[in-house]
Amino acid sequence: MELTNGSRIAVIGAGPAGSLTTYFLLEMARRKGISLSVDIFEKKNFYGFGPKSCNHCGGIISESLIQMLAMEGIILLPNVIQRGVQSYVLHSENRSVGIQTPSKEKRIASVYRGAGPRGTKDASWSSFDGFLQGMLWEKGVNIVNKRVVSIEMEKGHPIVNVDGGVHGPYDFLVGAVGVNSRSHRLFNDLLGQPEPETARCYISELPLGREGVDKIIGNSMHVFLVDMPGVEFAAIIPKKEYATVCMLGDITPKIVKQFLQSPEVLELFKGDPSMLEKACNCLPKINMAGLRRPYMDRIALVGDCGTTRLYKDGIGAAYRLSKALASTAVFKGISEEAFKKGYLPSVNRMRRDNNIGKMVFMVIEVFSAYRLLRLSVISMVKKEQENENVPLHMSTILWDLFTGSAPYTDIAIRCLHPGFIGRFIWTTLKTLFSKTQD
Repeated sequence: MELTNGSRIAVIGAGPAGSLTTYFLLEMARRKGISLSVDIFEKKNFYGFGPKSCNHCGGIISESLIQMLAMEGIILLPNVIQRGVQSYVLHSENRSVGIQTPSKEKRIASVYRGAGPRGTKDASWSSFDGFLQGMLWEKGVNIVNKRVVSIEMEKGHPIVNVDGGVHGPYDFLVGAVGVNSRSHRLFNDLLGQPEPETARCYISELPLGREGVDKIIGNSMHVFLVDMPGVEFAAIIPKKEYATVCMLGDITPKIVKQFLQSPEVLELFKGDPSMLEKACNCLPKINMAGLRRPYMDRIALVGDCGTTRLYKDGIGAAYRLSKALASTAVFKGISEEAFKKGYLPSVNRMRRDNNIGKMVFMVIEVFSAYRLLRLSVISMVKKEQENENVPLHMSTILWDLFTGSAPYTDIAIRCLHPGFIGRFIWTTLKTLFSKTQD
């Protein structure tokens, strides 16, 4: 069961996972000397503004991923990048401290997955997802802007039914839909897999204007260490004319209101809550646990509907798993056994790392719950940033945790380093002593 010259492929979903899988399928088939025919099914128009074109994402991409994409032949246009993020500012207990990038390779950039928030007109930037879709269109990929209503099997080959027509049969079908789309349910019965475990996050766009973003947010991502149950991560990300509020965990409207009214947020916005009026906001689902077997003969899932990285670096996860899936399909085959040997190891590595990540975020939640520990984190980072002779233990751990620049396993190992543990205990004791003196 292999892809051969002229094989027909359907990809449902044109986000990063679907677009990158399509790109790698075409590139690897070219190296093998075969030609493939690909249809991508995507009902959204990523060149539009507002919720209908949005892909429910904070929009962070690492510079290392930009470089890796360039090495693959995917060179992002300058207007796709909203803003380069040069540093983090950590806020807690009405205190703040900056964390500079540990190295140039660990810098990050912000992008929009759609063309921009509601109310945007004549934007000077481009959509990241739209850029990928346009790149595939130039390569001759057929983009079907229709909603997929069902998937059927005919003589062992997938058939795709859309509003107003039938497409297929196909030799290979890739599911690359998000968990916020009902389309991921189309694969449940086919694969005999339950729906992915999900949680709610929060994303909103603040229309500050370029001058407001430059003055208030700057080229830094502002991260908040706050005692709020269910909040694993809360940050404000600079774009060009907007700032994106992003909260990860299991978020409710009540928690959002509490966060936006917190002293740390109001201090950043000069005590003016009118600046926090939102152009767009949503509570999208995020995948918390990938499928154990995201494939069967002639069908495989990639991205949010299958497996992705916990909380962070979703675009990077899409890159890695898309490449693994495409390589398997082109060079090993499209049978269940081929996916088990070639694709599943990459999926399992990400699942195992996500399990470590859950433990890391549990520790962060404990730190957030106690004022003494929050103050100790701020103090330790401050000393590391102000004294070049002090090892950057806490700073690099937080940088990689916030950006997704390193596997959770690597972060956990560094958290167990004797130097880190000793310095943190010492800082906590000093903080406790200073509080007692006060």
